[in-house]
Amino acid sequence: MPNLDHLAIFKEGIERWNAWRAEHRVVEADLSGANLTRMDLRGADFTDVNLKEADFRNSIFVRPDLNVPRFNGANLSKAKLSRVSLSGMDFSGANLTGADLIQAELPAADLTGANFTEAELYRTDLTGADLTGADLTGARLTGTIFSMTNLTGAEFNNAFLHETVFNNIDLSVAKSLDQCNHIGPSVIDLRTLRQSWPLPLSFLRGCGLDDVFIEYLPSLMGQAIQFYSLFISYSSQDDDFAQRLHADLQSKGVRCWFAPEDLKIGSKIRPAIHDAIRLHDKLLLILSEHSVRSQWVEDEVERALDREHTEGSTILFPIRLDDSVMESDTGWASSIRRTRHIGDFRAWKDHDAYHRSFERLLRDLKATG
Repeated sequence: MPNLDHLAIFKEGIERWNAWRAEHRVVEADLSGANLTRMDLRGADFTDVNLKEADFRNSIFVRPDLNVPRFNGANLSKAKLSRVSLSGMDFSGANLTGADLIQAELPAADLTGANFTEAELYRTDLTGADLTGADLTGARLTGTIFSMTNLTGAEFNNAFLHETVFNNIDLSVAKSLDQCNHIGPSVIDLRTLRQSWPLPLSFLRGCGLDDVFIEYLPSLMGQAIQFYSLFISYSSQDDDFAQRLHADLQSKGVRCWFAPEDLKIGSKIRPAIHDAIRLHDKLLLILSEHSVRSQWVEDEVERALDREHTEGSTILFPIRLDDSVMESDTGWASSIRRTRHIGDFRAWKDHDAYHRSFERLLRDLKATG
């Protein structure tokens, strides 16, 4: 409920409201839950006003001959702003948590530092808007238009994307793109790819780019392929480590095939795995007490060794989580121990030790030509 005294002043007209706000900046103006539909709100000063759950639908905000309203610092959480034209307006630092901005028009708006957590931005037009430092955590971005939009420091953690338009923008300055929820494919143009390269593989895949296209992206961007692509071979009992390593490799631009994410529903498992081993440059083998006893891992290693024999190049990249491979009398495991340098991740649960080993692995995975 709004403060009834504040609402009465507002209903006296925009000029009276603005004069009162100028004289009483220290007062926390409260229009929360107010019905402000079908009103002429041109030039209104809503700076730092509590507008939680206020309804602005079908109101007029923008006309070329008048100053636009200001919402900087306002609390607009769960406010209703659907299908409203808000072009060029100031929402800097505003709280728009859970707000309804369905099909709202916000071109050239100042949205710096605004909080859009769990906001509904279905087909919202953000062309030319400035979202520097904005928080889009959990926001629903279906059909949202990001065109020539400034996303420096914008947070996309857990945002929902589907048919989202990324046109002529730099996504490299945004945060947590690898943590987006892709409900369906999105639209990302070549200019965005050029400005933003490299982008997380999980994000590119989520946008609908297939692996073949992604593999050729570096050359399209005029860059050499930086890292070999990988098939990750491991025991399911080492899933915690494998998941962590996979995520870190992806964030560095290493294209990986990882069964929990890349094995398509309904695929016949062994043929799909064999194809993946054939199509990737290297097989990254995670050795542990579990994997040295795994028939699946043994089969994958044999496939990699067959490729080495046929192609005359090194395919197998072994790393270890414990000393089992150094003590094993299993034929293939003991052969690896005798003939290969094995990367050491035994202390992977220690943050610093893990990152030292990871940086060494990255160095060795750099493509040489």
